[in-house]
Amino acid sequence: MKPPDWRRFLTRLEDDDRHGFLSGLSDAERMVLRRHWPFWAREEQLPPPGDWRVWLICAGRGFGKTRAGAEWVCDIARRDGQARIALVGSSLGEARAVMVEGESGVLACSPPDRRPLFEPSLKRLTWPSGASAQLFSAAEPESLRGAQHSHSWCDEIAKWDNAGGRALATWDNLQMGLRLGERPRLLATTTPRVVPLVRRLLGEDSEEVAVTRGSTFDNGAHLPPRFLAAMRRAYGRTAMGRQELDGELLEETDGALWSRALIEQCREVLSADPMARVVVGVDPPASANGDECGIVVAGITDAGEAKVLADATLARPSPEKWARAVASTALAWKADRVVAEANQGGDMVESVLRAADCLMPIRLVHASRGKVARAEPVAALYEAGRVRHVGQFAHLEDQMCGLMAGGDYCGPGRSPDRADALVWALTELMLGKRGRPRVLEV
Repeated sequence: MKPPDWRRFLTRLEDDDRHGFLSGLSDAERMVLRRHWPFWAREEQLPPPGDWRVWLICAGRGFGKTRAGAEWVCDIARRDGQARIALVGSSLGEARAVMVEGESGVLACSPPDRRPLFEPSLKRLTWPSGASAQLFSAAEPESLRGAQHSHSWCDEIAKWDNAGGRALATWDNLQMGLRLGERPRLLATTTPRVVPLVRRLLGEDSEEVAVTRGSTFDNGAHLPPRFLAAMRRAYGRTAMGRQELDGELLEETDGALWSRALIEQCREVLSADPMARVVVGVDPPASANGDECGIVVAGITDAGEAKVLADATLARPSPEKWARAVASTALAWKADRVVAEANQGGDMVESVLRAADCLMPIRLVHASRGKVARAEPVAALYEAGRVRHVGQFAHLEDQMCGLMAGGDYCGPGRSPDRADALVWALTELMLGKRGRPRVLEV
């Protein structure tokens, strides 16, 4: 019988019969059973059949992707003492913290007698069998040039830096070095996002690429019930939930001002650039029972590049609550100015902000055009590569991708309040009279 069949056999036994079977095992046998991954793994966490070259696990958070990757690596190292494995993360820090030393990483999944020696300074793992693994960062494509491997595990490939085609360059360099042994193989684990690398893999020959899909809830037996309930309640069938929990690759909407692929190209994990100016864009709700209060922080560098820094939007707040949130956000980000739409409340907007101790200058703007018309020149800035998102802003980005050329908004929600706040902030920084900072000659 195969291990999964034994598992089904045991689960169908009555408690007394199952206890009797397990009691009949020696201590050594019970230890082996406890560590035998094929026995405990779900079928989709095990390598698929077929002569594939790339195995892509594209699934929601908490699916068990990291455990599947670590166990796959450990099994290769146990069976093949000649294996040379590349462990590639979005950064060296993540490769070490998640793939090697994490709760479901290689070290945690290794039995004591087969645990590899980890040498952090050399970025190297060495197993008793003779197999070894080297850590690489996807942010340094050239580090993979010339290196040869028989296997590779690439983690969270959708998080790899897409600026300047860096993610694709890392992948291509890795592929060219994956030439040791008779059957070089690669495992890529990721939460799905519309980035060029994920789209390429999903579009390749099915005989070369085996794809495993799944959701957070497939691993429900090993996740806290309160966590699962909270995720369903908060995200349900929202775009963020479909992507991050259900593991669905969201398709582009024809005619949208922003595509998800464009936003991914404009994303960076961290920004060390000092900001010449920082503003908080605000789209106030018409009433306390109305829509969200869009609150978005953006800055501009001395080089004239805009950075989206934070989304502090509130749902259905009272005037006092959203005003306090704007004031605290502006203070936390050391903003130079608050830019707030005044169509709904006129001078009342400024009065509410002042009452909440908003001390920096406030600029009230009046919308003479629709939200989509105002957004079009800002979307052009993204196309020109002049705006970067520092981190992920799922709800904001969903709204951006729902703004359609021609004047329509196709959701989520009734109104793109977050996207409108973003537009006000970037218009102030990039398109207004005080847009780009200049150095004056004296």
